[in-house]
Amino acid sequence: MAREQDTILVVEDDPTIARLLEIHLGKTGYNVLLATRGQEALTICRTTPPDLIVLDVRLPDISGYEVGMALRSAPDTQNIPIVVLTAFGERANRLNAHNLVRADYFLGKPFDIEELSSVIRNQLSSGRRRGQFHPVTNLPTGELVNTQLRELLTSSGWIMALIRINGFEHFTQHYGVVVGEDVLKFTALLLCDIVEQRGDHDDFVGQLVVGPYFVIISMPDRIQAITSEMTRRFTADVKLYYDYQDLQLGRAPAMNLLVATVSDQDGTFADIRELTAAAEARLA
Repeated sequence: MAREQDTILVVEDDPTIARLLEIHLGKTGYNVLLATRGQEALTICRTTPPDLIVLDVRLPDISGYEVGMALRSAPDTQNIPIVVLTAFGERANRLNAHNLVRADYFLGKPFDIEELSSVIRNQLSSGRRRGQFHPVTNLPTGELVNTQLRELLTSSGWIMALIRINGFEHFTQHYGVVVGEDVLKFTALLLCDIVEQRGDHDDFVGQLVVGPYFVIISMPDRIQAITSEMTRRFTADVKLYYDYQDLQLGRAPAMNLLVATVSDQDGTFADIRELTAAAEARLA
């Protein structure tokens, strides 16, 4: 049986399939929400984030891919497991599910309802385990980061630094994903080391699920020392990941850290989406 609080959002415009899933998943013990359009699904996810989404590719307003990409780009929905339903044998759909949506699983239509139930059960279980820590750096991510950010909404005397590796996408295109992951690991270790030296045991270091973004939560009197040392050491040490000849000839895609801070002195924030958006705006 499902846990009482497990909520499944079914995004499906075919009323017969939607009703079938609602009845079957409801009997299994899930709380089932239905959306027949992509925009409706996004609205539901912003107000009541589900534990898992069953997402049809073909919707009457926007595609399932657009829905998935929007969910992956928002901090409060980016870690929700997504099971994509697509026409059986459509290779392009399966590739888009992987590449655009980063779907956790996909099933071809027509699908077996018992198989879908098994997939949902397994994805909920594995999603809870892997959603706690970033798969590359092992830093807190997903809901662990969101929990820290929510605490800031009702606290005082805090400051949050949002850090982005500028030029990371160009670097990975040039050197490959594996070397890019090495840079992420290096950055995570660097941040943790500096926070340990210059910060306090109460300070928090985490990583967003999507993109080369990191978060540090500290106190205003410590953040300047942390971020200054962080940017200095990153610029000096990240050169180890470049090809020597590329550096000598000046053709290496340069990376540096961009840092933006937001604190309780910037006013009140309605939710973590508003908080992170304020920080992202200052990165530009």
